[in-house]
Amino acid sequence: MAERDREAPARCCSYHTVQRWFPVLRWLPQYSLGWLQLDLLAGVTVGLTVVPQALAYAEVAGLPVQYGLYSSFMGCFVYCLLGTSKDVTLGPTAIMSLLVSSYAFHDPAYAILLTFLSGCIQLAMGLLHLGFLLDFVSCPVIKGFTSAASVTISFNQVKNILGLHNIPRQFFLQVYHTFQRIGETRAGDALLGLVCLAVLVGLRAMKGHFPRIHRVELLSIRISRLIVWATATARNALVVLFAGLVAYSFQVMGSQPFTLTGETPRGLPPFQLPPFSKAEANSTVPFSEMVQVSAGLAVVPLMGLLETVAIAKAFGMGSWKELAFVPSARSLRTACNGAFGLCSRTAVNAQTGVCTPAGGLITGTLVLLSLAYLTSLFYYIPKAALAAVIICAVAPMFDARIFRTLWRVKRLDLVPLCVTFLLCFWEVQYGIVAGILVSGVLLLYTIARPRIKLSEHGVLLMQPASGLHFPAVESLRDAMHRWALAVSPPRCVILDCTHVSSLDYTVVMGLADLLQEFQKRGVTLTFSGLQGHVLQVLLSADLEGFQHFPSVEEAGK
Repeated sequence: MAERDREAPARCCSYHTVQRWFPVLRWLPQYSLGWLQLDLLAGVTVGLTVVPQALAYAEVAGLPVQYGLYSSFMGCFVYCLLGTSKDVTLGPTAIMSLLVSSYAFHDPAYAILLTFLSGCIQLAMGLLHLGFLLDFVSCPVIKGFTSAASVTISFNQVKNILGLHNIPRQFFLQVYHTFQRIGETRAGDALLGLVCLAVLVGLRAMKGHFPRIHRVELLSIRISRLIVWATATARNALVVLFAGLVAYSFQVMGSQPFTLTGETPRGLPPFQLPPFSKAEANSTVPFSEMVQVSAGLAVVPLMGLLETVAIAKAFGMGSWKELAFVPSARSLRTACNGAFGLCSRTAVNAQTGVCTPAGGLITGTLVLLSLAYLTSLFYYIPKAALAAVIICAVAPMFDARIFRTLWRVKRLDLVPLCVTFLLCFWEVQYGIVAGILVSGVLLLYTIARPRIKLSEHGVLLMQPASGLHFPAVESLRDAMHRWALAVSPPRCVILDCTHVSSLDYTVVMGLADLLQEFQKRGVTLTFSGLQGHVLQVLLSADLEGFQHFPSVEEAGK
């Protein structure tokens, strides 16, 4: 009996460990028919959003449209097993697509390798508990990057709205050539693109001001509101379908005023490891040369994890260390993750009342069905319609209010924001790295130059407003010289260490030098408010002339 009692907690602990690694075991035993109905509704609704977005984001990444679909189903399946949030739907995003476009040279082989290696890096960061590194990327840096990305991606689609070809992808060259060749605009593409934009904006605004459906209302009113809500939610799919039908009608009549997506291969590519070499016309590019995406291997995993953290905070989800994105990286064709802020897919999932991550299975299945049976219809989708979908998806990422907010809260934070925003138009990695460096310099400056509060208690009381670290030693020394030692006669000082939580060796040596200088001038330097471990450090250093009191009042007596 006693042995059985000991085995029971062990089995329970083992089961909880398995649940921790496979969260599907938490909800699968309780799965019900009611949950299935809601998950089915959410999965289909999200699928109608995912398919047109996947086609559009492949264009942003500079890859054939089928790669957007390849990247949209595996994450749904794997996340169902390993994910902890019912709302998340993994897939390509505008931010990740832009980064892939910057680092993968518009080559599917490089995009696949970049995705796989980024997933490996994210997995390693999760296993090694390196999430604290993300804390050094400040909100102004993220806002600057996402706002610049919104402008870059939106303007990148202007050429498709206008029907222009052979426009460079570098932002400044793109602006120059677009305005230079604006006279070559194709009227059909421009008209269709603007109509699609207007419809998408109108449906988005309609959904944003849509009143909640109440059970007490008449059935006809509830049904009509449900139809309007469904239309606004599936607006991307409906607009792409409408544009495709218009293009097909012109094709049947023997004319085609639109630039079409073109042939899309049917079915799935072979499931295999990513290419670690690439065969070209007369040579083979080895792995060492393919990893010229090294800058991307620093930026893409970081931004992917930041997306995960942002979506987790927005929806109150589990840890960012969930592993769903890593197995999918073996077969995905563009980097994928959640999105900054309220990702449209995740928001739709939540609003449709999804109950478990099983909703992702329905979404992934819908993508697979589109690859199996709808690719021939993708030929007729105008690029102008996909461009409209992209612009409407990324426009909300531009946050104009952040400039005014930072001006009111802390104007110094405008520096990393503006540095990141402007340099991202040159190169994405330069903007992100420069923004992080500027934020780091501002952070280090506050550590090296802590504010020191001065007051009189019979003697001069000096209180550092924050902790003392080795860069702050010279600042403390200068303040004591200015206010105590350089005056005539020299003054005694009480150093209130209430806010000092730790000391390093350099600080201890600096305090020892100050004690000697005070002794030479015939005045005292007294310490007060020392925390227990800080006091222990100073006592173990055996400083000559060291005096301390528990409180400022006792030190001043």
